[in-house]
Amino acid sequence: MTLSYDLFWSFRSPYSYLVTKRLVALERDYDVKAVVRPVYPIAVRIPGFFKQVNPMWPPYLMKDTRRIAEMEGLPYAWPSPDPILMDMKSGEVATEQPYISRLTRAGVLAAERGLGLAFLDEISSVIFGGVKNWHEGDHLQNAAKRAGLDMDELDETAAKEADRLEAVIAANEASQKAAGHWGVPLMAFEGEPFFGQDRVDHLVWRMKQQGLRKRG
Repeated sequence: MTLSYDLFWSFRSPYSYLVTKRLVALERDYDVKAVVRPVYPIAVRIPGFFKQVNPMWPPYLMKDTRRIAEMEGLPYAWPSPDPILMDMKSGEVATEQPYISRLTRAGVLAAERGLGLAFLDEISSVIFGGVKNWHEGDHLQNAAKRAGLDMDELDETAAKEADRLEAVIAANEASQKAAGHWGVPLMAFEGEPFFGQDRVDHLVWRMKQQGLRKRG
């Protein structure tokens, strides 16, 4: 029996990027499927969040994510441009968010097409992998193609179905809270939340108790 878990994930979260290849490997090696549920970054979901955050946190986040990437052997750089429009000094977040809206809506469509995890993997590898101006040229198109999708088709469908996709994203965010946490990456299995890129082993341990088996 194939097990499944909900994956709440953000295109602006470095920790989401850093966990994704391990989740791809998990799905490759074990009889398990991620139910991909993209959500907006916390800076968008919680107005004023970065105006209240401890000023020590952002520098630590940069050090920590670089360390994890080095340990995992992953290319890593803060996205250029940032997926959200934000004044880093003031914490002010713009009302209109073209980059993150595009990415998150496309992520929902990819999940609906059964290729959500592959899409997250390929797109985040471009955004956080040191590709400058990832939003221009054919960077996203090529990444989507590697995931088995057509970025132009996703963009076209997203423009037509924006309201529906926003409703799906809002539902994902409500389910994320119901699962027991507000952050990403969040894996939820059998009503139990596993928050953070360092909780994959705990997730696997719990799933093995419920019959998780290796493929083949």
